[in-house]
Amino acid sequence: MSSIQEQIQEVEDEIRKTVYNKATSHHIGRLKAKMARMRDEIEKKASSKSGGDGYSVKKSGDGTVTLVGFPSVGKSTLLNKVTGAKSEVAAYEFTTLTVVPGVLEHKGATIQFLDVPGLVKGASSGRGRGKEVISVIRNSDMVIFLLDVFQPKHYEVLMDELYQAGIRVDEAPPDVTIKRRDRGGVEINSTVDLDLDEETIKAVLDEYKIHNAHVLIRENITVDQLIDVVLDNRSYVSSLIVVNKVDLGYPQLIEECRKMYPNSIFISAHKGTNIEALKDAIYDCLGFIRVYLKPQGEPADMEEPLIVMSGTNIGQICDRLHRDFRRKFRYAQIWGPSAKHPGQRVGLDHTMQDEDILTVIIQK
Repeated sequence: MSSIQEQIQEVEDEIRKTVYNKATSHHIGRLKAKMARMRDEIEKKASSKSGGDGYSVKKSGDGTVTLVGFPSVGKSTLLNKVTGAKSEVAAYEFTTLTVVPGVLEHKGATIQFLDVPGLVKGASSGRGRGKEVISVIRNSDMVIFLLDVFQPKHYEVLMDELYQAGIRVDEAPPDVTIKRRDRGGVEINSTVDLDLDEETIKAVLDEYKIHNAHVLIRENITVDQLIDVVLDNRSYVSSLIVVNKVDLGYPQLIEECRKMYPNSIFISAHKGTNIEALKDAIYDCLGFIRVYLKPQGEPADMEEPLIVMSGTNIGQICDRLHRDFRRKFRYAQIWGPSAKHPGQRVGLDHTMQDEDILTVIIQK
């Protein structure tokens, strides 16, 4: 009997050989679902076997950023320059063998920085401590792709490894809801026009033994996004591309890199070039907002806002303020952009916006 890896290769070959058209779309969808299921099995087996010190990192601060790159691109040097951490630096590969944390304080935000061993091609399958490194990345809010100015195409390899490991970079979770039920078959409803037909959707669900469910789709999705929803184990992170060692690169090379990655930040971690611009870019990429706290019956503290990530709701803010606030929560009042009217009463699920003013009322 062939191994799972061999079965995956056979499915990949079949997908490659199959001409995509309307008649074959559901068949290809089923094959992709089968391949994703087998890869997920490999991931679970590898995770159950992996272990070791240095890879269990508790999230802290207002956001967590992980430095991702090939060995010897300068991650440790950058961490030390940005945070003052003491990550070992040397001119040979795999200097960092565990996760080294650091803290960046910027514009009132406390940002946790993690330096992990360099990723290499095949990391998603476990090569070069890839499984442990990827487990840290999955738990991050953002990744910094640190590239060597002499090896800019490493970005494509890194992106592919993260994708294969179930990490979706600069993507939002698809707006799809699947509710399983006991009977009635698969019912599909959508609020938009779909490129996927019902036969393809049902073929994917059938691969995961979902025979009775209500599916509500609110955006035009691909079959790969549908599979992501079914698996429900994907990690969604924002990213920033940073090109290092510009002090060593000649002008023509740097210009070519700029054309490849026009929205990237060019730095020299060794000389400290453009580090302040990088800090600003990290803050902006994490999407922080400011929430001003107002004790009941008192003026709001407009001097020191609470820094939280965009999309944070009142329940999450309660968790930040005190461990008992969620349990004792009665209601909250808000003033500002997210309020329908000043002092609006809202619940734990209310999502905050930048420069909202918040009062939390709890049981005495």
